[in-house]
Amino acid sequence: MRDIPKLQWAAGELVKEGRGILAADESTGTIEKRFAKIGIVSSVDTRRDYREMLFSAPGLGEYISGAIMYDETIKQSSAGGTRLAEVLTDAHIFPGIKVDLGTEALPDSPEEKYTKGLEGLAERLAEYVSLGAVFTKWRAVIGIEGALPTSACIDRNAVDLAKYARTAQEAGLVPIVEPEVLMDGSHTMARCEEVSRAVLTAVFDALAREDVALDCMVLKTNMVVPGKESGTKASPDEVADATLRVFRAVLPDRLAGQAFLSGGQGEKEATANLQAMHTKGALPWPLTFSYGRALQDSALLTWAGRAERVQSAQDVLVFRARMNALASKGAYDPAMER
Repeated sequence: MRDIPKLQWAAGELVKEGRGILAADESTGTIEKRFAKIGIVSSVDTRRDYREMLFSAPGLGEYISGAIMYDETIKQSSAGGTRLAEVLTDAHIFPGIKVDLGTEALPDSPEEKYTKGLEGLAERLAEYVSLGAVFTKWRAVIGIEGALPTSACIDRNAVDLAKYARTAQEAGLVPIVEPEVLMDGSHTMARCEEVSRAVLTAVFDALAREDVALDCMVLKTNMVVPGKESGTKASPDEVADATLRVFRAVLPDRLAGQAFLSGGQGEKEATANLQAMHTKGALPWPLTFSYGRALQDSALLTWAGRAERVQSAQDVLVFRARMNALASKGAYDPAMER
């Protein structure tokens, strides 16, 4: 039995005006690659130290409503012995958890991917509730290349996202539903818009079939942008116009809110594009951010694994969070970056 009032409240808090979500759920393999680029050895301790640096940044909770963690992280404690989920809670930030198990080749279309993790999901969710999680996330990836994506890829991922979302709500957790149309490739902005609309249509059809309470979930999807190898750069106004065309055509008004992924955009680019969304008239749902690299990259470079740089790195993180919080309510100006 779903506790709808509780889920509605938590979903509303996650997308509350002026706050966004920190995506810190990189897998061990992904964070190892990011550490390696700046000469940090990835270990249980260095990964903990990095996440502790992020979560304990003074003032972060003013701009961040929730933080998505990886399985390892939600089970870790700080160097001082406080569980990292409690570090977040003490900062008035909801602990969240990535619950999918990564991607695998689609059986009938091996160049495409589907997301694993439905088997045993209810049991994993029960454990995460006991560890303090308030919300969850499941990511599906849709690539554009030639005639791809196929309808089979879109439909499989949409169905699995909906099944996950219903299971999460039954467990008392707010689901973040993340269908990501990847920036990788040379496709045009128009092609991204076409695919994004098809993907979101399939997702919301599947959510309706599973009777997922839309006011108790958060959508996390991509902005409509040209492919990274297209040689084209869209302005913030162009990105906002194309993205909102898709949203206004597909997103139900009762959706709790949408938190954009950055998807490989630069830090300032992601902020400027979010700001532009709020210059296009009234919207029926909150639009905020759930960035990973676009919040973390400068903080990671500043920290570089050195204890004496923790405070400087935290200052950088909080500044970036503040810029995006301002953009999430249409109050950001690029001049603030100086």
